[in-house]
Amino acid sequence: MFFGYFEHSLDDKGRVVVPSKLRSQCGNTLYILQGYDGALSIYKEDEYIKMIEKVNSLPFNIRKNRDFIRTQLATTCELEIDKQGRIQLPIQLLNKYSIGKDIVFIGVGNHIELWDKKYYLDYEAKALEEFEKNAEEIVKED
Repeated sequence: MFFGYFEHSLDDKGRVVVPSKLRSQCGNTLYILQGYDGALSIYKEDEYIKMIEKVNSLPFNIRKNRDFIRTQLATTCELEIDKQGRIQLPIQLLNKYSIGKDIVFIGVGNHIELWDKKYYLDYEAKALEEFEKNAEEIVKED
């Protein structure tokens, strides 16, 4: 399970070291694709396969399913972790999702999110305003 918050910086070639606490669970191959709320999602291979199996089970004759499937698969790139623990992030994804030099990795259970640091901090501030209210609605005690 992935969890935690990790600040890193991209080098001039768009490479970044995957935090060791996350990397230890990843294997050598990762899949990066459009996530939610401005983040990119990074999956290790077995979790990516599970996600794709769910996506592929959606009836393709329904327009919203087609839109979702196309968007998810069109943005997917396979990444290899090099000997220094780095991944090369595709420049087209960095540009498309306005991810700058300073980034944040967030562990979110079955996958990792990659955010532009400033964008994440703005998102987090807004989410924290509603945290307790949301917790009351989401987390029910027995």
